Amino acid sequence: MKAIAKTPAPPYYAVIFSSIRTDGDNGYYDTANRMVELASTQPGFLGFETARQEIGISVSYWDSLEAIQSWKENAEHREVQKRAKDWYSSFRVRVCRVEKEYGF
Repeated sequence: MKAIAKTPAPPYYAVIFSSIRTDGDNGYYDTANRMVELASTQPGFLGFETARQEIGISVSYWDSLEAIQSWKENAEHREVQKRAKDWYSSFRVRVCRVEKEYGF
């Protein structure tokens, strides 16, 4: 995906997922694509961006903390979360409130 998410005027929320992958695909690529597809259908979803080098950083944007919690509790997403050790040697999730945005 080579696009910067088009988000509304702040405030809104960002979930930053930073990760280091394990070796091998182990179904990662297809599952990651499915999770973006599924997240985009969730109420409150605003957009998604991702980049991967040595460390992967994926950011999803949401209109509320309630929308983020609902996504975290999505049944299919919860099943995928159980496979985290298949794909990541380590990861961190950070939830932030976006107060200001600028760019072109």
